[in-house]
Amino acid sequence: MKKKFRFQGGAFLLFLLFAGLFFLLLTRIVTIQATGEVEGQQLAARAAAKYSQEEVLTAERGRIIDRKGEVIAEDTLTYKLVAVLDESATQKVSDPRHVVDIEETASKLAGYLGASEESILETLKTGVEKDRYQVEFGSAGREINHTQMLEMKEAEIPGLLFVRDLKRLYPNGVFASHLIGYAMKEEMKDGVTKTTGRMGLESIHNEVLTGQNGKIEFDTDKWGFLLPNSESAVTPAVDGSDVQLTLDKTLQNFLEDAMSGVQEEYDPTRMIAVIADPKTGEILAMSQRPTFNPNTREGLSDNWLNESIELTIEPGSPMKMFTLAAAIEEGKWDANATYNSGTYTLLDSTIGDHNSGRGWGTISYLEGFQRSSNVSMAYLLERLGADTFMTYIDAFGFGEQTGIDLPKEATGKILDQYPINKLTTAYGQGSTVTPIQMIQAASAIANGGVMMKPYVIDQIKNTDTGKVTVKSEPEKAGQPISAETAEKVKEVLASTVTSEVGSAKGFALQDYKIAGKTGTAQVPKEGGGYLEGSNNYLFSFLGMAPADDPELLIYIGVQQPNLPANEYGSVPVAKIFTSVMENSLKYMNIEPENMVEATTMPVEDYTGQSATAAAEALRELGLETVVIGDSKEVVSQYPETGSTVLDGGRVILKAAGKTTLPDFTGWSKRELLAYQSLSGLSLEIAGQGYVLTQSIAEGEVVTVNDPVVIELHPPEIYYPARAEAEDKEEQEQTEQGALEDTAPEVNKEETETETETETETQTEETTE
Repeated sequence: MKKKFRFQGGAFLLFLLFAGLFFLLLTRIVTIQATGEVEGQQLAARAAAKYSQEEVLTAERGRIIDRKGEVIAEDTLTYKLVAVLDESATQKVSDPRHVVDIEETASKLAGYLGASEESILETLKTGVEKDRYQVEFGSAGREINHTQMLEMKEAEIPGLLFVRDLKRLYPNGVFASHLIGYAMKEEMKDGVTKTTGRMGLESIHNEVLTGQNGKIEFDTDKWGFLLPNSESAVTPAVDGSDVQLTLDKTLQNFLEDAMSGVQEEYDPTRMIAVIADPKTGEILAMSQRPTFNPNTREGLSDNWLNESIELTIEPGSPMKMFTLAAAIEEGKWDANATYNSGTYTLLDSTIGDHNSGRGWGTISYLEGFQRSSNVSMAYLLERLGADTFMTYIDAFGFGEQTGIDLPKEATGKILDQYPINKLTTAYGQGSTVTPIQMIQAASAIANGGVMMKPYVIDQIKNTDTGKVTVKSEPEKAGQPISAETAEKVKEVLASTVTSEVGSAKGFALQDYKIAGKTGTAQVPKEGGGYLEGSNNYLFSFLGMAPADDPELLIYIGVQQPNLPANEYGSVPVAKIFTSVMENSLKYMNIEPENMVEATTMPVEDYTGQSATAAAEALRELGLETVVIGDSKEVVSQYPETGSTVLDGGRVILKAAGKTTLPDFTGWSKRELLAYQSLSGLSLEIAGQGYVLTQSIAEGEVVTVNDPVVIELHPPEIYYPARAEAEDKEEQEQTEQGALEDTAPEVNKEETETETETETETQTEETTE
């Protein structure tokens, strides 16, 4: 029987439905394969976004180095602490990779981080409450050194990660801090931390120091593991450029040490110092007090000024060297001509010499300059002409920026509106200048009339690329005077140090001739006028050495030191200058000017000869002889045969027999060691320098079992008479070197009005 077909409508509808879905899915698959897009988005891009990772390659900040490549500032490796809070980081319960106990973790971390247990616990709690995967601890969790990192790892605190980071390091501590400045980690708007220069050269050259970060791009699976055979793309980091300075690390350290000593002893309100090469204009050292340690910022106050560049001061008597130079250049200087010292009246204003206007009677202009007489400058200005003098002030660069390669340089203000302004400017009051202007102007005197522009950047170079973006060369800033004039000025300046009446006697060096000028400038006070009191001055010195051919030029200013009753303001200035200049010249291998070649003679062989005869022969040669033992024959000697000995030196002869102890007073350590070696005695030598005392007296017979204690002391203690004479000479700096720039309060109606204006102007410039 033929089966009758029966149409199933429901089944047919299901067929159509599934067939349609199949064709839709097939069409979608074909479309995705053909276009690679889903809802307008590239699938490859989405996959890359999910499985491609990127690691930042941090660029190192460029170094700041001295002229010889010694590091002043550089990046050093540190670590950043991260605490993982998400339990998913732990795959084995026995090996937790997240913070298990936040209270215990906070308690342990407080012992390592510079933060309280409460603040650490709050950070961890907040992270847990907000379901964060990990947390950081701000500044307390950054800049962790390697030792601290190892200690925390050894504590086995679960969940801690240490991320390598970089920190700015200043290995010299306090070192031209207001010039160098500092850099520190800062959090940017995008949450990324970055080392940024905040002050000084670190800020000025922040862009070239920073460099550019690189990156590594690679593919991972969904768990973050690197996919096999995947390609990675590396964009290398470009480290920041090195900024090489003209500073000399050794000279800078000499300066810092000397200034720190004076700061501790006298506690002045301010100190400023600059060392320069007058032949090139290179700044070799620059410092100030108060200062700070850039590693910790300890000591950093509200004053961020680099005062050598940005502070204006009334210079005082160092300004007289430029008045003198102008007069010599114009043929108006006669060293032997005379004038009446004491006081000088211009219109209705009277100025006086620093000894309350008493003066020294009728004296020569040379003596007046040596005594730092203000009145001598007044009469010299008469001869020169005030307007002519002002043209030289301009030629020496006062009232204008030097153009040094540092920002915010002040100009100072040269007052010339009234005749009294020009007069007071001639001896350094009223008008204001900057220390760097003084250095530039004095370079003309030290450098044969040619004034050199100061600079501190030697070069800026990227060590990765080798590209030099800045290279400085010595630059002439003008020639205000001739070479002949410069030589004559140096001779007069040298006489202020060597003359019996010179105001700078305390600045003399043992091995080098100095040329320079002391200064004692009044300090303006708020509201007009000047501060009063014996200590309320800016004591200064502008000097160069060696005087005949200066290699170094130094300005030092010490304001309002706490002086003992028996000292004058030039003493703390001299302590800095003499120490720094003497050490610096020797470090630079500058041959001492008064060096006399020592006479030597060869030492003959005296072994086998009679000790008595050998000693007599040596004494006839002018040599001191010491004999060890009491027998007749010499068995050994010091110095050995063929060596040389200085004229008048000491020769030690060794004979057999009992040893009688000599008088060791004045012996050097080297001679003591030679005596010990020849005699076999037990000498206990303490100290350095020359012998001052010995435990067993001269003439005593001693054996190897008798210890002899010998004390050595430095030359200034061994030669007390010499030291006392030098101290007395320093203390004999009378008012000529202490109050040389002040004027008596007579007939000053006009000058008081001017002072008020000057003070306001200076205050505004200083604030800038």
